[in-house]
Amino acid sequence: MADARRGDQPADVELSGHGPIAEIRLNRRAISTAMAEQLTTVAAAVDATRARAVVLTSSAPDAFCVGADLKERHTLTDAEFMTQRLVFRRAFTAIREMPVPSVAALHGYALGGGFELALNCDLIVADETAVVGLPEVTVGIVPGGGGTQLLPRRAGYGIAADLILTGRHVPAAEALRLGLVDRLVPAGDARTAATELAERIAANSPVAVANARNALRRGLDVDLPAGLDIEDSAWRATVFSEDRREGVRAFVAKRKPHWR
Repeated sequence: MADARRGDQPADVELSGHGPIAEIRLNRRAISTAMAEQLTTVAAAVDATRARAVVLTSSAPDAFCVGADLKERHTLTDAEFMTQRLVFRRAFTAIREMPVPSVAALHGYALGGGFELALNCDLIVADETAVVGLPEVTVGIVPGGGGTQLLPRRAGYGIAADLILTGRHVPAAEALRLGLVDRLVPAGDARTAATELAERIAANSPVAVANARNALRRGLDVDLPAGLDIEDSAWRATVFSEDRREGVRAFVAKRKPHWR
């Protein structure tokens, strides 16, 4: 459907559509400045696809993504490093703020910024070959793609501190047990399983899914009474929609709903 090619150069990131599902495919193991720029462009283009869910995958045979391209960073001046920082922040923000639910499909290594790309998605599916981690402290930096904030929200402070302060790698089975990923599937099945999960989400009311997702995200950092007010606003925004009317009609008629 679309990609982020530069002249005759192959795209580091590609966007394609499969019915109600959009797929963002990473074609480079490590995130360069150019790849980060492409991520921003492709994530912003998801809205135009009218997809109802997004799957984030990788074409590399042995890794989802191993993080920032440290060979490129080794050549950067301090000023260039700070410029790259802005580019990277825009890329991770663009993934996190895509307008529809997103599912990351992990295989092989998902480390540093690679794991942070997954953490910026709503759900993470990993196959048995996956190894995740935030090893930034082992090379003298800290996670900068949301890891220090998203990981404790997902798995709790203690688990996040363990991973981030040690920089250790976590194999797939332990990652599932710790809540670092949401589903574990056989080797080679991550993309298929993530797509099936996205399709199940996409089959539901787009209005209800969007409002429920908004309530989930906005409620993370407020107390329970404030969170219940957020939920009430989401309920009210949904209950008067045509989707709610169609959902009830379909239930009574014992047929699948036809969402507008």
